Amino acid sequence: MKKDEIDELRPEYLPEDLGPGVRGKYLEAYRAGTNLVLLSPDVAKAFPTEEAVNEALRSLIEVAQKPVAPKKRSGLQRKEPQP
Repeated sequence: MKKDEIDELRPEYLPEDLGPGVRGKYLEAYRAGTNLVLLSPDVAKAFPTEEAVNEALRSLIEVAQKPVAPKKRSGLQRKEPQP
């Protein structure tokens, strides 16, 4: 848009057809921090509902947060070379 052009609606858009605007209509949802995530088709097929996705992710979080036990050494130990 050029500086000398006036910011007006196109003729096909009539202000009365657009209806009244509501300031802050979605502010509450924005402040709530809604997160939307797009799943790949193969993942969406495996987890068809919001509940299924959340349950799977919670299980993964639980497994990831478990402490890892140190590996037990076998009875065979490597012998150091004798001088």
